[in-house]
Amino acid sequence: MSQPIMLVTGGSRGIGAATAIIGAARGYRVALTYQSQSAAADAVVQTITEAGGTAMAMQADVGVEADVLKVFKTIDEQWGKLDVLVNNAGMLEKQMRLDQMDVARWQRVLNANVIGSFLCAREAVLRMSTRHGGKGGSIVNLSSAAARLGSPNEFIDYAASKGAVDTMTFGLAKEVAAEGIRVNAVRPGLIYTDIHTSAGEPGRVERAKDAVPMKRGGTAEEVAEAVLWLASEQSSYVTGTLIDVTGGR
Repeated sequence: MSQPIMLVTGGSRGIGAATAIIGAARGYRVALTYQSQSAAADAVVQTITEAGGTAMAMQADVGVEADVLKVFKTIDEQWGKLDVLVNNAGMLEKQMRLDQMDVARWQRVLNANVIGSFLCAREAVLRMSTRHGGKGGSIVNLSSAAARLGSPNEFIDYAASKGAVDTMTFGLAKEVAAEGIRVNAVRPGLIYTDIHTSAGEPGRVERAKDAVPMKRGGTAEEVAEAVLWLASEQSSYVTGTLIDVTGGR
């Protein structure tokens, strides 16, 4: 099959689902992972296939190496070598100050957001890099405006994990630039997704939107458009770059 292959981790809802659906509409075969939301992942696959696209969903915890290896092996065997990786899977926990947090919380957040992104990036490079016999590709990491804002009184651990994603983006971009791989990141701001519910405040965007110069929250689709531009040949001279999708915040 000649259609390019895209893997979207955490693709069952929010930004990941929007990226998968729009990506499929633009000609990608889309593999997506989910950790526990199997029904939501199946719904994304159904939306794509009913529109004439090609998609599959796989259960995986991206912070577990064996799960990541299984995902990439499945794509290898069923479709071939990956063209685009969207490192979207991530998590945050309940809002609290740093002096209320324990080590276990930090380990969970860093494992999902940093180790997961590393594992998927490593496997993508092993397939995309001309050094390893690949034909090149694009890696797009999902960071956050929290990486520069710090998320005081809420998610300093999450902000720190996204700072690590930014640094990995810069370093890996330089490491593989001559091997046909571009590595960039998108940093969303206040976006209407379910992640705020998991953090204990479903209405967080409405509460905080007045701090945004545009006076509104963003949509998952608006973030997905930035992701897909970085994935595409339209951004062929862009690597090691962070795009903020924050309404000016």
